[in-house]
Amino acid sequence: MSSPPVPRPLSVAELDLDAPDGPVLGLRPAPGGPAVVPGDVYALVRLRGRPAATVVGTVADGEDPAEVLAALARRRLAQEGKPRTDAERLAAAREDAAEGSSEDASDALTPPRTSVVVATRERTESLARALDSLLVQDHPDFELIVVDNAPRTTDTHELVTRKYAQHAEYADRVRYVREDTPGLATAHNTGLAAAEGAVVAFTDDDVIADPHWLTALTAPFAGDPGLGCVTGLILPARLSTPAQVLLESHGGFAKGFAPRLYDPARPPADEPLFPFTAGSFGSGANMAFRADALRRAGGFDPATGTGTAARGGDDLYAFVAVLSAGFRLRYTSEALVWHHHRDTWQDLRNQAYGYGAGLTAYLTATLVRSPRLLPALLARLPRGLAHARTMTAQRGEIPEGGVPGEHGTQHHPWPASLSRLERRGMLYGPIGYAKARLRKADTR
Repeated sequence: MSSPPVPRPLSVAELDLDAPDGPVLGLRPAPGGPAVVPGDVYALVRLRGRPAATVVGTVADGEDPAEVLAALARRRLAQEGKPRTDAERLAAAREDAAEGSSEDASDALTPPRTSVVVATRERTESLARALDSLLVQDHPDFELIVVDNAPRTTDTHELVTRKYAQHAEYADRVRYVREDTPGLATAHNTGLAAAEGAVVAFTDDDVIADPHWLTALTAPFAGDPGLGCVTGLILPARLSTPAQVLLESHGGFAKGFAPRLYDPARPPADEPLFPFTAGSFGSGANMAFRADALRRAGGFDPATGTGTAARGGDDLYAFVAVLSAGFRLRYTSEALVWHHHRDTWQDLRNQAYGYGAGLTAYLTATLVRSPRLLPALLARLPRGLAHARTMTAQRGEIPEGGVPGEHGTQHHPWPASLSRLERRGMLYGPIGYAKARLRKADTR
C-alpha cells in the first residue's frame, strides 16, 4: 500500500470582496508573509474587511490569483448562504435575543479599558513581531504586559525595556513583569494580578494580531454584563512545511466563522457534554476575560499549561471555571490573530501528545478544584472520553473554518501514529497534573 503524498507548501493570503458575489477589493499576502506565487494558495476571505471564510485554490502560471480565489470564494459563500434549518434559525434567534449578542451591535460599543498579557520565554524574535502588531491596535484604551516566564537570559527584558518601554510613543503602554516560576498558567496569573484593565486579553508570542483584533475581542463586554469570556479566530500565518499543512488541514486552531454564545443557563443543544467540551470554545492564543469574573473563578490553575508536567489545559480549565461561575462565553471570528504554527514533524508529535494530556489534565483540575462539579463531570465523562477517542481517530473530518477543498481527508489523512500519541497523552494527563501539583507544593 503506497503512503499518502506529502503535503505541498501553500501561499497564505487575504482576499477582500465587496460582497459575497461582488468584485475583488484586494488581495495581499498574510501579514509579514511572502507574495502569492503560482501553486496552492490558502486564503482568508473577507467581506469588506470582515472575516467570512477560508478557501484553498491552485493558481497556474499566468493566472490572476485574485480571480482564481474570488471564484472559489463566491461558490463557498453561496453554499454557506443556503437557507438554514428550523433548528438553526431557532438557535440563531435565541442567541440574538441575548443582550449584546449581535456582531453588528458590538461594532457600536466602546470597548472597556483592557490589559493585554503576553507570556513569553526566550523567543525575542517572535515576541518583537507580536508586540509590533499589538501596539498598532485600533482599541482606544489598553496597556500591554509582557510576562517573562522563568528566563534564562536578559534578552526579553532588554527587548521590552529598550525597544518599547523607553520609546516615547509606547512608554506608558508597555510593562515588563518577571515570573520565575515556570508554567504558562502561572505566568498568566501573574499578568492577571498586574492588570489594571476591566478586561484582560491573552495572546501568545508567536502570533500577529489583526489591527482590529483587540477591539473586536473586547467590545462585547460593554454590551453584556453577564459575559465572562470572549474568544476569537486563529488562522495560520504560514503553511510552508508538511507539519504546518497537516495540522491546519485537520482543523488547526480555527473554530469557524459563525458567532457562538455559550450560556450555562441555556446549554447548547448541539453540545450534550457542555461545559466540558472546552476545546470547542476557543484557544489560549486568542481569549479575553472580564477581570473580575476570572479572579472570582480562581484564575488559571498553576498546575496546568505549557511548562508544567501537565503539558497543557490551562485555557480549557479557565473557560470551564468561568462558565461554571455562571458567566457566558462568546466566540467571534471578528477577533483575528495569525498564528505561526511549529514547523517540524517533531513539533507536531509534541503537539499531538500535549493536546491529549491537556484535555484530561484540565478535566482532572476541574474535578480537584471544583468538587461540586463532580456529579455532572462523572455523568458526562464516559461520553466525553468516547467523543475524544473518536475525534483522535477521525481528525480527517474538516470542521468549519479548517482548510477546505484539496487539503482534506482524501489527500492528507491524520497519521495513526499521531492519534496514538494523543491517546497516550490522554492517559498521562491526570498523572502529569498530579506531578505538577506536587512540584508546586514542594516549592512553597
